[in-house]
Amino acid sequence: MIPTESPSLRTGDTVLPGDDVTSALRTNDALKVVLGPGLRREGGQVVASRSGVLRMPKNNVFVVEAYQKRYIPVKDEHVVGVVTNAGSDIFRVDIGASVSASLSYLDFEHATKKNRPNIQVGDVVYAKLSTAGRDMEPELVCVDAHGKANKLGKLEDGFLITCSLNLIRKLLSVSCPLLKALGQKWPYECAFGMNGKVWIKARSTKETIAIANAIYESEHMDNDQIKQMCINLGVIVDSI
Repeated sequence: MIPTESPSLRTGDTVLPGDDVTSALRTNDALKVVLGPGLRREGGQVVASRSGVLRMPKNNVFVVEAYQKRYIPVKDEHVVGVVTNAGSDIFRVDIGASVSASLSYLDFEHATKKNRPNIQVGDVVYAKLSTAGRDMEPELVCVDAHGKANKLGKLEDGFLITCSLNLIRKLLSVSCPLLKALGQKWPYECAFGMNGKVWIKARSTKETIAIANAIYESEHMDNDQIKQMCINLGVIVDSI
């Protein structure tokens, strides 16, 4: 594939596979530019590897957003998965990819051969991909670089929903007001997986369902519409 010259590209523009996006990644910041899904290096250039919209969800982190539900594992991304098999040494976890991921029982905080984590089939875990590639099985860990859980691990109770990968990136963007607006209405906990899985835990079933519906409805709304939706949603739930 020969990269096409696109000197005028900026974040927010639509790109096609093979487009040269190098000029759009230049920033005045001294921080290192991080390439996310949809971008790859070819020599001294950075080109798009799929069709979508060029975004910068975090400072100096660039991705190509595309509507998709099938998750392709990416190293160091956080995911929410469901345990499908609990073996003697390895847990098998469904993360929505073409193959299941493996999770060692030792990759939990304070886990040892004698102190095994209490994980059963059907449990939901929040984990980080330590290994991911085209020709290798994805591997998960529930600890950070210092061996601490740091919010990773088994997610107790709660409710699990599945949405598009594009919506996950939108919700985690600093410009999206949904999570803050919902937090002003009800106390809740959420774990967002880059694989399109969202774990929600609120005080009651009706609040949990309201939060899940707000997440789904926000996908095709702008920020003003999201804020108004949260106001209306709070009035409806409070009246039930």
